[in-house]
Amino acid sequence: LLVHLIERIVLFLLQQQGHLSRRIEELGAQRAAIMQQVDTSRVFQLREDYREVGRDLVKLLRFVDMNATGLRKILKKFDKRFGYKFTDYYVTTRSNHPYSQLQQVFKQVGIVAVAGALSRNLAYLEHEHRGSFLSIYDNPSVVLQDPIIDQVNHAVQKLTHATSFMQYLGQHALIVQDDTPSGSEDNVDDESYHFMSLMLNLVNTFLYMVNTYIIVPTADDYSVSLGAAATVCGIIIGSMAVAQVFSSVYFSAWSNRSYFRPLVFSSIMLFSGNLLYALAYDLNSLTVLLIGRILCGLGSARAVNRRYISDCVPLKIRLQASAGFVSASALGMACGPGLAGFLQTKFTIYSLTFNQSTLPGWVMSIAWLLYLVWLWFSFKEPEHFAKAAAEAAARTSQPSESGHQESANLEEGLAQPLLLGSEERLDDNSEDNDDEDAKSSHEPATSFASAYKLLTPSVKVQLLIYFMLKYAMEILLSESSVVTTYYFNWDTSAVAIFLAILGLTVLPVNAIVGSYVTNWFEDRQILLASEIMVLIGIIMSFRYTPHYSIPQYVSSALITFVFAEVLEGVNLSLLSRVMSSRLSRGTYNGGLLSTEAGTLARVVADATITAAGYLGTDMLLNVTLLPPLVITIVSIVATFCTYNTLY
Repeated sequence: LLVHLIERIVLFLLQQQGHLSRRIEELGAQRAAIMQQVDTSRVFQLREDYREVGRDLVKLLRFVDMNATGLRKILKKFDKRFGYKFTDYYVTTRSNHPYSQLQQVFKQVGIVAVAGALSRNLAYLEHEHRGSFLSIYDNPSVVLQDPIIDQVNHAVQKLTHATSFMQYLGQHALIVQDDTPSGSEDNVDDESYHFMSLMLNLVNTFLYMVNTYIIVPTADDYSVSLGAAATVCGIIIGSMAVAQVFSSVYFSAWSNRSYFRPLVFSSIMLFSGNLLYALAYDLNSLTVLLIGRILCGLGSARAVNRRYISDCVPLKIRLQASAGFVSASALGMACGPGLAGFLQTKFTIYSLTFNQSTLPGWVMSIAWLLYLVWLWFSFKEPEHFAKAAAEAAARTSQPSESGHQESANLEEGLAQPLLLGSEERLDDNSEDNDDEDAKSSHEPATSFASAYKLLTPSVKVQLLIYFMLKYAMEILLSESSVVTTYYFNWDTSAVAIFLAILGLTVLPVNAIVGSYVTNWFEDRQILLASEIMVLIGIIMSFRYTPHYSIPQYVSSALITFVFAEVLEGVNLSLLSRVMSSRLSRGTYNGGLLSTEAGTLARVVADATITAAGYLGTDMLLNVTLLPPLVITIVSIVATFCTYNTLY
């Protein structure tokens, strides 16, 4: 039955491709006649005819995408009901077979060719009308940015998972893009979109990452000056992550009602936290220092920043905004240690000490104060909160409208998807109706418990991998000042330069992977290879002889960090595809789950450093590398077990 249904889809798809191709060919003949007659009055009608073809193409792309989703659901239901991993067998035997009709559903070369012909003709029509004869192939920058072309390109990318650098960074942010909206919906987004508010969210992301890593090169010296051991730097650095575990939840919930108030609260908490961090030196209090870092963690508004991009940025620039979110994080990660390297001075003003330990706190407190003033006068609260309340009231007063709207949405596609229709027929014949068909199954998760129930083995493995890579990176970064000082006698400036260089590798590596590597290999292949390279980097980091050299440390650190960054991008890309759609919205969404997993990894890693410090600095390196070594091996084994479900 499944093979028969796929065959029906493929034959219908080929038939519609041919129909659209004939329409484009006929319109091309009309275009040639119009240009010969120089009849500009018919140009606008011809352009509308091309756009109509584009709208039909978008419907066809949605049809194929819905059926591909239906196929995945049928396979998953088969596994669930019969307890047999049929999905693994089915995908393995058909993923690369030359005669597989499954390939026609998931890899649409013919549809992409039709989309290219449509884009080329629309662009040529516009340029010929303006008297220009530039080729879109020789001059890609002159391609017409027609709204229908944007919708077609988005639908093609969503179907084929085509990857570019911007899209790769967008997936890195785990900001899930919705289906292409109608023109009216897109216009509403354009009207409510506020560029300065987006910039304020990106600056918040940048400053928070600077705030996180600016203390790393000097945290060990600060703890020693307050009478504690150098390895207490793990607690100092990790206390911010501990608070972030809780702040991510309430900020995610708060963003359901407002964006401005959470950002104001975040700025106040970060200003206060950095002020206490700076004053702890003169107060000679480690407690005040830790309270300051906890307040900084309670001001983590990354959930708000991510949610704002997802909800308040127009679809056509959401990918660039998502890439900007990741770029701002990477830049802040590099600038934090780099800025600490420039704060190597000491002076006193009114009994307040300004040195390499306290200056990061003073600088960041001033930065957050200036940001708060900018935020107060420039941020514009989105209008959709009030509109959502009004629409909810209208739906309550007119319940019949929901059924009418549902019918209208169905009419936007070509027809009911064949596979989804068959899936419904299977459910009707089944004695036990699946919970996924219930109306409540489409609602977002309302708690961590309900979100956990939605985690499939594939999603759990991806979250484990995310935990592993964050754990390994945090161990590397947080103990770098202690390890390099003990083995190589590096000063604060040398540590800062080393960490800044590591941070600056993020964007170039993502550019290479996003633009080239992901076009040559499948995401799951890159995922597994990156895990193996991280494992190699960790193994290389161990001290096997009494003499521990700089080349060994630097090379192993670069391998671990770079491939952990590659792994993070691919991991989040796969996570966005294998997780339930119910985890793409609401408070307890996929972004929150990944943030919590990463933050928990940082907390455990920083606690590991402090605990290992009691065994002595000479044993710190090897002891702290053992847990990430074990977790990495476990994640590789888990990846092999779920490899055929990562598609």
